[in-house]
Amino acid sequence: MASPDALRGHVDAMLLSVLADGPVHGYGAIERIRDRSGGALDFPSGTVYPALKRLERRGLIEGEWESSGRSKRVYRLTPAGTSELEAQRTEWTATASIITSVLGAARA
Repeated sequence: MASPDALRGHVDAMLLSVLADGPVHGYGAIERIRDRSGGALDFPSGTVYPALKRLERRGLIEGEWESSGRSKRVYRLTPAGTSELEAQRTEWTATASIITSVLGAARA
């Protein structure tokens, strides 16, 4: 399991990624991350909701209140969010490759 320190700074990108699957409310985003990680990641709402608000302030997602019995805020990616997600994926691939090279290197 990844340590919380290792995940710090990647929550926003993970949220953008699950929102790329389609609009979802905050708890639904938590469930999508949990499902994609095979249960390894189970973020508390106190981590996810501030991140969603941050992404919304940056114009990367937009939220809309929907009511079907209970009122909930449903979030969707904006075009800027889609662009940011692609940039984050590119950055992650490069970073992971570098770290794998260092950690996987055999000692002489």
